[in-house]
This record gives sequence, structure tokens and C-alpha cells, in this order.
Amino acid sequence: MKRFEDWLLRINKAVLVAFLFLMFVLVFVNVVTRYVLKFSLNWAEELSRYLMIWSAYLGMGLAMRENRHVAIEMLQDLLPMPARRALRAFNGLLLIAFMAVLTYLGIRYSAFAWSHETAAMQWSLGMVYLAVPIGALLFILYMVTILRDYINMPPTSEQLAEAAPAEGEGS
Repeated sequence: MKRFEDWLLRINKAVLVAFLFLMFVLVFVNVVTRYVLKFSLNWAEELSRYLMIWSAYLGMGLAMRENRHVAIEMLQDLLPMPARRALRAFNGLLLIAFMAVLTYLGIRYSAFAWSHETAAMQWSLGMVYLAVPIGALLFILYMVTILRDYINMPPTSEQLAEAAPAEGEGS
């Protein structure tokens, strides 16, 4: 399982970097052509938009795996460790359930939109919308692999410092 996860991580990161780099190049070239050469590449704008959508969905599971999502942890930080673990377990399972529903609905929506085409490139909109179920499925896979660590996440050094008595207290 570890080898599969490592392979998946490498592929996910490589695709994400490629998409972000391509999006950067397309936007830069389109700005130059629009303001210097006085014409616009409509397909570049459309492709950049779809690369951004794919990047967001491919990156959300990766960000969760690497604990890079913004989190509001004030409530859980006030709880004792057993309650904190229970809350994080509930949260993790709720995220997995939500992503499972998103996967299902994303597949249905992608299938519905498969016969529709994009404006500039004439691609199937279903291909664009496949980002939703693929990203949600990746999120589930990553969440399952980190769930135990996510539940048992130790307090940060800041939390430990706040909980420790100040010098001179308690003596």
C-alpha cells in the first residue's frame, strides 16, 4: 500500500505542477498577445480556466494529506484529548462521506455534460467536470491513508506553550 501511495503522490504532484506551469504560460502568452500584438487567444483563456479547475480539485486531497488546509481549531483545542480525538474522528468520517457524495454526483454530472462542448476548444464539458469526481476520490484515498494520524494529531508547540504554567506559577 505504501508503494501505491508514494506512486500516487508523485503522479499527483507532477500533474499538478505541469497544470500550474501550463496555466502560467498560457495566461502570460495571452496577456502579451492581447496588449502587445492586439489579438487574443480565446482558447488559451478557456484552457487556463479548465486547468485552474483541475488544479483545485487535484490539489485538495494533496493539501489535506500534507495538513495544508486552513483549519479553525479553537473548539477542539478547548477539549480534553479523548473528546478532541472523537471530534476529529467524526470530522474525518464526515469529510470522507461528503467526498463520496461529491464523487457520485460528479460522475453523474460529468456523464450528463458529456455531450455538451466548450465554446472555444469544442471539448466535451464532461471531461472538464471529471475533475470533481477524480479530485474527490483522490481526497478520499488520501484521507483514508492519514486518518489515524489526523485523529491523533498532537497539539502544536504553541498549544503546549499556552497550556504550560508560566514561570514562577504553581510553585
